[in-house]
Amino acid sequence: MRIGLIVNPVAGLGGAAGLKGSDGTEVQREALARGATARAGERAAAAVRALLAARPDATVVTVPGAMGEAAARAGGAEPELAALAPGEPSSAGDTRAAVRALAAVDVLLFAGGDGTARDVLDAGPGVPVLGIPAGVKVYSGCFAVGPAAAGLAAAEFAGSTTEAEVVDLDEQAYREGRVSPRLYGTLTVPAARVRLSGRKTGSTTAAPTTVEGIAREVVARMRPGVRYILGPGSTTRAVGRALGSEGTLLGVDVVADGVPIGIDVSERALLDLVDGHEVAAVVSVIGGQGFVLGRGNQQISPRVLARVHELTVLATREKLAALGGRPLLADTGDPATDARLGGYVRVVTGYRESVPYRIVPASEESVG
Repeated sequence: MRIGLIVNPVAGLGGAAGLKGSDGTEVQREALARGATARAGERAAAAVRALLAARPDATVVTVPGAMGEAAARAGGAEPELAALAPGEPSSAGDTRAAVRALAAVDVLLFAGGDGTARDVLDAGPGVPVLGIPAGVKVYSGCFAVGPAAAGLAAAEFAGSTTEAEVVDLDEQAYREGRVSPRLYGTLTVPAARVRLSGRKTGSTTAAPTTVEGIAREVVARMRPGVRYILGPGSTTRAVGRALGSEGTLLGVDVVADGVPIGIDVSERALLDLVDGHEVAAVVSVIGGQGFVLGRGNQQISPRVLARVHELTVLATREKLAALGGRPLLADTGDPATDARLGGYVRVVTGYRESVPYRIVPASEESVG
């Protein structure tokens, strides 16, 4: 078995920095200036480890340097290298060239986000592909639920395939609070028993009073002296509005004693705001996927979560019902943090309404 591997080294770089994406050299420079660290290589290495654990005889075929070789070796592989010299830093053109250079593989794994999935689609791969989630948003359906799931799916591939959607956002519009996902096409992916993340679905048509009721319940539960982290999303934004603050739709805000003390903050700024205080985090569920951490809210990092005393999850009953009993997912990039978050949490579904619901690490939800 020959498994191809491509890594977008800058994927996800803008997440913890609060930049809501990583496209463009200016954004990448700003992310680094804000203390961001590239993690796509680490996530690709985790996928390689899972692949080799299940299929030790697999050959990893990749391209030199940060676009694959480094992650393959970190994951325990002695990779076969294609004849390609990607640029430093790599570009979308390098990704497309790498896809074409790795045409003679059984499955092609790529680590990145929705923009990387678009580049793979544009290259016209002639083999099944599967995404290792490493971007900021990861709304497309062609990604496994986590790195280990991607490696396992590749190891178990026996020829059966299906189609999965590739969607992406205009990142500049996204930063300005306009969410307009666009379907770009479909990719052929392994039809494996390993769960794919599925495409993010839009907000339900729940009555505004439902969201307002959720916000009222959260505000009613707030305690003096506690610093509350409000994650991205229309439901969490309603909490800020209930406190009299407009807040941000797609960023992370912090409030204390009913007053905003941080708006659209990065991970570094968030750490400064919560250090030495009692901290609670309020996050919402990504529709259709079930993620509560690790998708679009990387500012709430493992370092931040280590300081969080209480986690509150928000979702309408319709959004929970659409999951069909599947658990909520945490994919923070740190297995120990994900494991600590596992268990049952109260999900606020309305005013004076909540239900218990299970959260599991994405790595544990690989097979289903």
